[in-house]
Amino acid sequence: MKQSPPRRALIFQGGWEGHEPAKVAALLADDLRAANFDPLVVDSTEILADAEQMRTFDVIVPCWTTGKLSPEQSAGLLTAVREGAGLAGVHGGMSDAFRGNIDYEWMVGGHFVGHPHVGAYTVRKTAVAHPITDGTPEEFAYSSEQYYMMVDPVITVLAETVYVYEGRRAVMPVVWTKTWGAGRVFYSSLGHALSEFDESGPMRQIVRRGLVWAARGGES
Repeated sequence: MKQSPPRRALIFQGGWEGHEPAKVAALLADDLRAANFDPLVVDSTEILADAEQMRTFDVIVPCWTTGKLSPEQSAGLLTAVREGAGLAGVHGGMSDAFRGNIDYEWMVGGHFVGHPHVGAYTVRKTAVAHPITDGTPEEFAYSSEQYYMMVDPVITVLAETVYVYEGRRAVMPVVWTKTWGAGRVFYSSLGHALSEFDESGPMRQIVRRGLVWAARGGES
């Protein structure tokens, strides 16, 4: 059976080096190639301002903690997703990018505010049936930064954790999806360091599936 032509992916990596953006971008690019994508990895946000080129990508993957976008770059990214490109990413490379860019944070569906707990915690699936989490464990142990998030109430939460902080307990989203116009959005707060992708099979499987699901023409 003849394989269909590869879909196009853009991964832009950079920003704060503590999240190993280049290494994580390379790993995600390999996963996309294995799923019949042709990923372009760039170490600049300049391409985001090229509206014509941005329309050619089926999925866009930010790996860029903190930083700023110019108005043209912000508009190029937001418009590409609104017109149907997917947006998918992990940890601070997506939810702690471009702090204060309200439209970007709205598109992502939430943003990082802190990780007062760093260490072991449990991730559990929600009752939502979804191809991203289908067949993965109902819960699994994880050890890393446990992200405390501010989130959009319209996200569809696929996995969560219980956060205990200053005597209060909160059910905190970990993996979610949403839409932005015609585009699909996937986010996982897991994935602080490259090593975690090898240490947690369930996380790696969820991220692989999320990248593909978010892409234009992805599985329903």
